[in-house]
Amino acid sequence: MKYIIGMFLLSVLFVSCHAQNKNKINKTMNTTISPNAQTATLAGGCFWCIEAVYLEVEGVESVVSGYTGGQKANPTYEQVCTGTTGHAEAVEIKFNPDKISYKELLEIFFVIHDPTTLNRQGNDIGTQYRSAIYYHTPEQKAIAEQVMKEAQKHWDNPIVTELTPAQIFYKAEDYHQNYYNLHPNQGYCAVVINPKLAKFRKTYKDKLKKHE
Repeated sequence: MKYIIGMFLLSVLFVSCHAQNKNKINKTMNTTISPNAQTATLAGGCFWCIEAVYLEVEGVESVVSGYTGGQKANPTYEQVCTGTTGHAEAVEIKFNPDKISYKELLEIFFVIHDPTTLNRQGNDIGTQYRSAIYYHTPEQKAIAEQVMKEAQKHWDNPIVTELTPAQIFYKAEDYHQNYYNLHPNQGYCAVVINPKLAKFRKTYKDKLKKHE
């Protein structure tokens, strides 16, 4: 469960929002995937945050929130939240390499979250919030190692991002998909996700999707 300092009623709002939106259909995510699309799987705290950013990246064709890196098959959100399943909240990104490279996706990744805090992002604490890159090919592994080395120059503390082969990715419940765009005024979205989006939009103006 998400906790925000000073927002004493957030947990109540969080549960009520989930209950009210379980049956909402995600109509804003692109379902047209290019034949040459590649996959990137990343974890960096709450998957709502990472998903919201990558949905705005030019060349990204779909973003799915889910769970990976654990031992239990078909875990539920409630089970993952206990921290006992071994899974991380993660996103599976389908991207067009003709429009954006895997390297660029990772450069964005190291800007929108703190890769130096072990098993936490801000007030989201637990192994399910760990920083991780799940590579799908040896080439992705090599690129990740290069980007992590470059990213370390911008952080005072050591990067603790886990780099491991991609494992089974379990799609999260429907009410988690595209959460920010469906609930932009929800407390967590307003306080935690908005600053991440603002930082991304300011840093990567040339990577923003071009809307008609």
